[in-house]
Amino acid sequence: MMLRSWLFVPGDSEKKLSKAAATGADAIILDLEDSVAPANKALARDLCAAWLGSHRQQVTDGKRQGRWVRINALDSHQWRDDLIAVLPGAPDGIMLPKSAGPESVQQLAAELYELEGRCGVQAGSTWILPLVSETPQAAITIPAYAPASLPRLAGLTWGAEDLSAAIGASRKRDADGNWTDAFRFARSQTLLTAHARGVMAIDTLHADFADEKGLKQAAEAARADGFSGMLAIHPVQVAVINAAFTPSEAELEEARAIVAAFQANPDAGALQINRRMIDRPHLKLAQRILGIEE
Repeated sequence: MMLRSWLFVPGDSEKKLSKAAATGADAIILDLEDSVAPANKALARDLCAAWLGSHRQQVTDGKRQGRWVRINALDSHQWRDDLIAVLPGAPDGIMLPKSAGPESVQQLAAELYELEGRCGVQAGSTWILPLVSETPQAAITIPAYAPASLPRLAGLTWGAEDLSAAIGASRKRDADGNWTDAFRFARSQTLLTAHARGVMAIDTLHADFADEKGLKQAAEAARADGFSGMLAIHPVQVAVINAAFTPSEAELEEARAIVAAFQANPDAGALQINRRMIDRPHLKLAQRILGIEE
């Protein structure tokens, strides 16, 4: 299943949790980290554990909704308590904030292996999605995820806010709205490394949830650049992101025509369709649009 929209939901808000499943998001990320004040961490764990227990087979638009949890960072004193609380609810995966590199994913994976056994969860069934750009050191080592032994790695995503604070950046975008160099570097490395690894590439969120036009542009650009989905900070962003990452009927029609042409001419290296020269890379892209396994 393609997961287009990944919606953060504060783990300590009973009201927001009660509405999460109906947002239309492909994946819900129950947040135990940044959106939860220290005094509310224990409450958030309890609420998220209850939510997971009551939403084991949530279906949205005929698709099973992804159930993820963002735990606290590994350098905190909170993350093990987070895992102990939520693993019995068998989330699809854990989002790992402030990942320092592949070794952080391996440390989390080892903990998950122990807890899955104790919680009666199928071994190896809990995936990991690391946020890979939140410190300067992490941002310059993103390619290290590609060759590392990380069987639980579901994808890579990145964020600009923590990195901005870490480097003392007073801006993240230029006057034209484009990412400045440091953030463009982190984004590009995340995208390329995810594809090199063969996992999901999830673009960062658009912080201004009231800016529908800006979100639409960002989401459409993310898909055009090769990302498979995008983070969302507010339910109003979900429909825009889903639309941007859903192929249009025209795209589907063209992709079907390309696949059909090569099926009819399996030995061809290049073909002409509608006065356009189409070669094998076009076929690969068409198969990706149609969700065809290569």
